[in-house]
Amino acid sequence: MAKKKNRPDKQDHATNAHAAIGPDHAGSVRPDLGNALPEEVTQGNWVAILLACMMFLTPALGVPHEEMLQDTLKSMVVSFSAIGAGLIFFWQQRHRQEPLRWHALMWLPLALMFYAMASMLWSHAYLGGVEAIRWFVFSLLLWLGLNTLSRDRLPHLALGIHAGALIASLWTALQFWFDFTYFPQGPNPGSTFVNRNFFAEFAVCTIPFSFYLLMRARDSLQISLLSLTNGFVIVALMMTGTRGALMALWLLLFFLLPLIATLYRRQLPIASWRLNQKALACGFFVTTVLALGLSHTGNPKLIEEARGITPFERAFKRTATISMDDSSLGVRFVMWKATSRIIQAHPLKGIGAGAWEVDIPLYQVDGTQLETDYYVHNEILQLLAEYGLVGWIFLLALFGYLSLAAWKTLRNRGPAWLQEAPERALVLSSLLALLIVSNIGFPWHLASTDAIFALALALLAASDSRLGVQGKLAAQNIAWKPVYSKVLGITLMFGLALAIYTSQQAAVAERKIVVAVKLALTITQSQDVNNPRWDPAKLKMLELINEGIDINPHYRKLTPMVADELARWGDWRNAVWIWESVVASRPYVVALMTNIARGYAQMGAMKQAFEYLDRCKKLQPTALSVRSLEVMLLSRTGKMAEAYTLVKNYLAEGTYDYDLLNAAWILGVKNGDYDLAIQGMELRNKNFPVQQVDGLIKLGYLYAFQKKDEAKALEFYKAAMTASAEKDREATRQHIPPDYRPKL
Repeated sequence: MAKKKNRPDKQDHATNAHAAIGPDHAGSVRPDLGNALPEEVTQGNWVAILLACMMFLTPALGVPHEEMLQDTLKSMVVSFSAIGAGLIFFWQQRHRQEPLRWHALMWLPLALMFYAMASMLWSHAYLGGVEAIRWFVFSLLLWLGLNTLSRDRLPHLALGIHAGALIASLWTALQFWFDFTYFPQGPNPGSTFVNRNFFAEFAVCTIPFSFYLLMRARDSLQISLLSLTNGFVIVALMMTGTRGALMALWLLLFFLLPLIATLYRRQLPIASWRLNQKALACGFFVTTVLALGLSHTGNPKLIEEARGITPFERAFKRTATISMDDSSLGVRFVMWKATSRIIQAHPLKGIGAGAWEVDIPLYQVDGTQLETDYYVHNEILQLLAEYGLVGWIFLLALFGYLSLAAWKTLRNRGPAWLQEAPERALVLSSLLALLIVSNIGFPWHLASTDAIFALALALLAASDSRLGVQGKLAAQNIAWKPVYSKVLGITLMFGLALAIYTSQQAAVAERKIVVAVKLALTITQSQDVNNPRWDPAKLKMLELINEGIDINPHYRKLTPMVADELARWGDWRNAVWIWESVVASRPYVVALMTNIARGYAQMGAMKQAFEYLDRCKKLQPTALSVRSLEVMLLSRTGKMAEAYTLVKNYLAEGTYDYDLLNAAWILGVKNGDYDLAIQGMELRNKNFPVQQVDGLIKLGYLYAFQKKDEAKALEFYKAAMTASAEKDREATRQHIPPDYRPKL
């Protein structure tokens, strides 16, 4: 059988293209003609189009209900798009025998992926698996972009990124102006994201791509539309008031983008704009920013925040609040310090991919609890804590490569480098914005920003290949055979099947758990939880939460909410097994374990309650919830003297929570220490004013019947009536002794 011949037309074309580049001013040698790097794949354009559509759909689409988290949908869009693009690519290359491209950057996400897979053997298997999948998708996007994103295709990708940011900004503006509530979310305006910070961190990374489209526009209509839409995205970002993203925005707007436009104006169509076109660009951009930046919010939640009622106010006020004394930043500093202790304890091995939220309670300062946080809010620290030496290598190699790429882009003035320089500079600007927000958020863990990260690196790697920057630490050929395409295509088909299955399971689990949470909250809000009419709803809620936990027992974010409501109803048995299902996955969360201990105490299972108390004391002996739990268990087992002594000591130290103050009241009354009881109740009224009316009545009783001070008792009863809402005053009056009612 005769061997198939290589396709000389493509190989010669690639060789000629690299020969034309010639040596650059950095001293790079013209690549050997027999070992020329291949051009981007030219057969079809579907891969690049699909990547552009992915970048449009991921931010533009959102879930209009609460039964699926927003980032779950976005992760699905990115995963299916990456796998779909890979299948198209390998189908198109099923007969290919010429080499494809490889780049040293490819080893970085692959190293993290292999580490994550290995860490499943000794760390948290589920979270390690999630991390392995994340870095697999990242690697796939990087490699596909490296082999398909030519300079001619970059505008298509940039258009997809800009269009996605524009539609996402439209949702943000509607939420800012009209309190548009189509997409359920936390802090808004967050567009289709669950949190406004997530939208802002994505939007700021898109701005260099959007300005790239503007700077290469040629006709007046394009210039006008792009100037207007660029201004709109910037105003939407200001509406969020997200400080990390705003810092990156100011750097881009007032330094980097003007610098790039000045340095490389001759390589961009902006240099040939007529005077009227320049006036159009400035006019539309400035008018859009000024007019919309001065518009007022109609969102009552944003008005209540008192952080500014216009985009300009929110942007400038929030930027001005950046300081060491800021409460939000203070919480992050606590997390960062705890994470630094993990890095010191595990500098080489790390604690395992994704395991930060599992292990962080082990490294907190005594008495500090960060158990409601799932990320460090600093991607650099989280990577080092989880991945150890592999994380160090990744970061040093990444920063080293980006610094070298920036230096080469600025320094080399050869024709080929100047032709590539504007695109390289703008991509580097986007990555710089991403790195800035990565120091105060977790954008690498979010599908939209992670996709930009991968594709931006792919664009730089593809540019290196076009420029002939070869070597083991740069671009290389990778030998290819038809069988490789077939094997990888089949592998991706299995990956597609796995993605479909896991996405379906994730959607079902989230729906069941969220519906169970909503049922629980609805029953609680009725303020009649023991009414028999709620029995069918309670059975349905328990059935749903059980099925959801069976599918995904690691869902810590929502599952405990059902148990919390069950505990309020007094259904401790069901509350405990739900909390225990979460603790099985997150074994160091003290808040959950103290809840379980209280539940066992309520059921009379004191042995199990003390077992959980011992676990809590080993982790956080000085945590308030642990101290109040110990006092409660000692009281319940007849060790009143020990409990009484502990309460007095804790109040003297000034450390207490709601339960501890209740214990102070009870133990003070039982021991005849009325001063302790009064101190506990007055502190409860001050720090937990929701229960103020109840506290005032209790104090009135104490003065009336224990201390025999009628004047003081009457004072507290009057205060209770004053503190009561008008509709509740008669009910409050009925709790006051009859002898005092005529005197009120």
